[in-house]
Amino acid sequence: MHITQLNRECLLHLFSFLDKNSRRSLAKTCHKLLEVFQDPILWSFLSFNSPSELQKRNFLLGAALKHLSICWYSERVKVCNIEDWMKNNLQKDFCNRHENTVTDFLLEVGNRCPNLLSLTLSGCGHVTDDCLLLLLKKCPSLKTLKLENCVRITDRTLEAVTLYGGSLQTLHVDFCRNITQAGLERVKEKCPSVTLRADRSANMIPDSKPEKKLVLEKSSRKLIQL
Repeated sequence: MHITQLNRECLLHLFSFLDKNSRRSLAKTCHKLLEVFQDPILWSFLSFNSPSELQKRNFLLGAALKHLSICWYSERVKVCNIEDWMKNNLQKDFCNRHENTVTDFLLEVGNRCPNLLSLTLSGCGHVTDDCLLLLLKKCPSLKTLKLENCVRITDRTLEAVTLYGGSLQTLHVDFCRNITQAGLERVKEKCPSVTLRADRSANMIPDSKPEKKLVLEKSSRKLIQL
């Protein structure tokens, strides 16, 4: 029996075992398989492991998407976690390309995936407060938000959670160095039903420009002298 002789239910089941690249390759062989590839039921969960994956045309974004995970840890993207003022021109150019890719993708998610239930972002050094504000507004059913080592996330995201995270049940902000204890306390106060975890975040050294660090060092010296 040829694969195209299988009914739609069988083909959907077959596609469900394939990764994104394999699904796309199979869909290119004939119109019937392309229609199966485009069925929203296949795209309720998406997982990405590098910024370049976000630009591929091997997946669909739509109202069927319920769970999204973007996690990367490669050596190449570690530069994205360096403070902006410390980057050289080559690093800034590299990071700008990543930032545009991630921002554009998350904007598409916000506009096309209103039924999103869970979002995990790990190692995403270019995710901004503005992106998460948009997602919280556009995805009112979001129940789980997990952020890990997202260095640009600040208390603005926590404030957005208190304003727009009405359905949120779980919030993780682990190793996000620009989150403060005051911001965490505000979430606990405003959203007592949310399960909050912030491993190390409020205890890490936040980003600051050289002049700010110099002022802090001088202040420390004066305290020691006193």
